[in-house]
Amino acid sequence: MQPIVVAVDFSNTSIHALEYTIPLANRLKSDIVMVWVDKVAASEGIYTDTSNENRTEAKKRFEELIRQYEKEVSKEIKLDYKLRKGKIYHELDGLARTIGAMMIVTGAHGISGFEEFWIGSNAFKIVTYATCPVITVRHDFPVGKNIDRILVPVDSSIETLQKFPFIAKLAEMFGAEVHVVATHYSQLKSIQRVAENLADQGARYLGKHKVRMVRDKIISNDITKMTIDYATNMNADLISIMTEQETPANILLGPHAQQLINQSPVPILSIHPVEHFCL
Repeated sequence: MQPIVVAVDFSNTSIHALEYTIPLANRLKSDIVMVWVDKVAASEGIYTDTSNENRTEAKKRFEELIRQYEKEVSKEIKLDYKLRKGKIYHELDGLARTIGAMMIVTGAHGISGFEEFWIGSNAFKIVTYATCPVITVRHDFPVGKNIDRILVPVDSSIETLQKFPFIAKLAEMFGAEVHVVATHYSQLKSIQRVAENLADQGARYLGKHKVRMVRDKIISNDITKMTIDYATNMNADLISIMTEQETPANILLGPHAQQLINQSPVPILSIHPVEHFCL
């Protein structure tokens, strides 16, 4: 199985992201690659390297994490780490591409007051830049939970269908129930019909893959809040969205995606659309 990349800046949030990842990796039989990025400070086009002391300290901390968590990792998978230098979101995506990662997992928020911690300020950049799926998880989400219920909101953009192959794969691996929910921000019946039709297409795709499913809809001027409320009420373990620039059709992209990542108590699985796609 493809490896999982975990963004680690040694904050409590990033360590929690690692703890969240271990049960997923055990279930998926995926190696875990922890990644720390030595930030490159930029000032008017001039880049200043950080000292080697930071990299030495990072190696030491990673070795400690491996000793601490290796007993929780299945024998058939490997817990490893990589050190990179550059822009955090660029380096994480580059490594994920190089090793063919299944996904990236990162904390949704960092801990303020420590310059070396970068999770908080870079989480959404990682999500928007990464070409592979990204899960963002808050520091207080329980670790060790199985993915039993997945919420898949569907808006009126054709890109929304690109979530379903990956969701079907996860649902099959975890035996999860998927809630396919058409989301309406408009009272216009024509827009609602588009979202409903797309939700039906996604539901049929899941049906072909024998995924347990619930089909529903929500109507609200505040889709972010309604999505979070729906996820809370159904006790969701994951919410899947697309990430891209916002247009009138794709209401769960752009700023709405950032709001969900910032506000949702439930982990968010973000998937970036590709140009050529057929469900």
